[in-house]
Amino acid sequence: MLTTLQTSYTDTRAGDLAWQLGGDPLPALAVRDLRLDGTDGAGDPGADGDPGHDGGRIRGTLQLRLLGASHQVILAAGPGDCLETVACLPGRRTPLPARVAEQVAGWEYEFAARIEELPPHVFAARAQELLALVEGHPRGLAGIFPGDPSAFTALVAHCEDRRVLWRTWHAYPQEGRLVCTRSSLVLRTATTSDDTLGTW
Repeated sequence: MLTTLQTSYTDTRAGDLAWQLGGDPLPALAVRDLRLDGTDGAGDPGADGDPGHDGGRIRGTLQLRLLGASHQVILAAGPGDCLETVACLPGRRTPLPARVAEQVAGWEYEFAARIEELPPHVFAARAQELLALVEGHPRGLAGIFPGDPSAFTALVAHCEDRRVLWRTWHAYPQEGRLVCTRSSLVLRTATTSDDTLGTW
């Protein structure tokens, strides 16, 4: 799902982004609500009686929110809720962490971020590749800023039996920098690998 954001592209920088787990929803320019039923994944799980967890499948909702050159993801499912924010947050000057692992509301949460620095022609091609990916994705949302098709924020989500994952991209064409993040929530009762997020 692609949308044009009804706002101008301000002179933000990749280095201004900060990460936060928890907090409140912020005003959004675009929202996509997704119903989770575990049908994205495969397997033969057994029922365990967890709230929002039917026959081994996560039941609930995942909301993707575009805040401009930043995002929020809100999960309401399984044993508890979770809210992730990557944005220019007042009072936060710490750079995005390369990797975070925490326990939250009955979930094992992991976050990873990296920044790609690309020359202009490569950046434009990468931007179009990612926007095409999100446009054709059943659980995707992308917002393009007026006046520059390479200035965008995009998210895609994926749900498995005991795990919810999402990826985001924040494009800064004036810097030639693309901020990429990966996040996952896994039920604590699940047996997980050493690298929940996998490879980029």
